[in-house]
Amino acid sequence: MRTFLDFEKPIADLEAKIEELRHLTSDDTVNIAEEVGRLEVKVDKLLRQTFAKLTAWQKVQVARHPQRPHGIDYIAALIDDFTPLAGDRSFGEDAAIIGGLGRFRGQSCVVIAQEKGHDMATRIKHNFGMPKPEGYRKAIRLLELAGRFNLPVITLIDTAGAYPGIEAEARGQAEAIARSIDACLAAPVPIISTIIGEGGSGGAIAIATGNRVNMLEHSVYSVISPEGCASILWRSSDNAQDAAEALRITAQDLEKLGVIDAIVPEPLGGAHRDPGGIIAEVGTMIEDQLRPLLLLDGAALKQQRREKFLEMGQKGL
Repeated sequence: MRTFLDFEKPIADLEAKIEELRHLTSDDTVNIAEEVGRLEVKVDKLLRQTFAKLTAWQKVQVARHPQRPHGIDYIAALIDDFTPLAGDRSFGEDAAIIGGLGRFRGQSCVVIAQEKGHDMATRIKHNFGMPKPEGYRKAIRLLELAGRFNLPVITLIDTAGAYPGIEAEARGQAEAIARSIDACLAAPVPIISTIIGEGGSGGAIAIATGNRVNMLEHSVYSVISPEGCASILWRSSDNAQDAAEALRITAQDLEKLGVIDAIVPEPLGGAHRDPGGIIAEVGTMIEDQLRPLLLLDGAALKQQRREKFLEMGQKGL
């Protein structure tokens, strides 16, 4: 059953009417089919009008949609013979970050993905996609492994941010994130990063410091969540919508600023309406970006990443 967001209520009402008509039994099936067709055209038009002018806050809601495809879905569809590797070889395993070896369209690679979970049980298992230090140290281990065996790295970002709990801070959360960013910059192999949902603060950039950084059309990427920003500036999370606009967290804003390289168009109504379609689109973009990067040596790849992030933020100012 599809979940609708608050601003999608008119669309939800029309789709409910369509489902109701489809389940009617009547001798006048022709008229019912015509009415269903008319309503489907109306839904399509309303979807196009609504999603053509989404506000930043509405994009945050779409990026957080519970039925949006997650990291594990991309791995299942795009990576053959995926072999997960667990643990940071120091403290333990962190299920918020999934990583391992596999083959992407024939090319051996390392994959690192943040996973939120699809239902309450898996969300708890994956800590709602919020990694602890051991998650980032696992990512560092995988990045070093990729460099040792000359394997390109694909990262998939979807997190509200790194876990802010006391135990995470006690185990060196900030240091782990900083070291993960450094490991990305130092890797002598291509790194392609894609924000598939939320890209929250250091929790995201820790594995998003790539040669190419992409965002899905309705994903968001921010230094802090809108709610967190509003709590600081307005002393109330009620101003989250204002914060979302001020933060310039949408893919369109960040492309103008030069923070990201490309936007992956989403299916009409969001990635959750056609998971297979959006995953295929992401795969095609990664393949196109990876091909020229594989021709560069390690020094050139590291220099390209360094220059990319030193110049970041200057465009569009």
